Amino acid sequence: MNNDQNNAENAAENRPNAKYALSNSNEGGPKAGEKLNFYYNRERRLENAPDAVKNNYKNEQPVRFGILQALVADKPRRFLLIVIVLMCVGILALSFFGYFDTSYILEGNKIDITAAGYEGTTIVIIRKTAKSKDFYSGAVDIAVSVVVQSEQELYPVYYHRIFFTSENEEGYRFAVPFEGPELLMVMQNEKNSLHIKFKPE
Repeated sequence: MNNDQNNAENAAENRPNAKYALSNSNEGGPKAGEKLNFYYNRERRLENAPDAVKNNYKNEQPVRFGILQALVADKPRRFLLIVIVLMCVGILALSFFGYFDTSYILEGNKIDITAAGYEGTTIVIIRKTAKSKDFYSGAVDIAVSVVVQSEQELYPVYYHRIFFTSENEEGYRFAVPFEGPELLMVMQNEKNSLHIKFKPE
């Protein structure tokens, strides 16, 4: 038994790190039954912690990103938002009162005209929509010519006739035997007439 103990002591003295203290000495340590004092400061530990960790300890919900909050974050953005809203309201108001409407009215009928040039001719499309109860139905004479820049210029005039029926919506299509950057159309019935300028596509 003594030999084994002596061998263990000799092995401990001969190990490479025998001169280094591998553990703290128990001298001056707490006595049996004595409470240990742990110096733990949560506030100091959380100073460098991420915001998510701080919010978890504070029981606070993280702030969610909102489009409205971003638009009113500062004075320039609030001003820009007000300008955009006013522009949208103005465009809607002008559209409601017909300032952007390219249609025409003939005896209670709304007239929309589109045209397209094709191989020396102009395809004209007329769409009629009844806008009142007593809308006109009957013959409508049409004359189409190129817009004249001066009285000395002479251009051909194309004549055509269509008939508005009692249908609320109708479409008409015909070909004008010439082209031009801008055309003039005159639509006329027994009482009224329309003078319309349009540019073929």
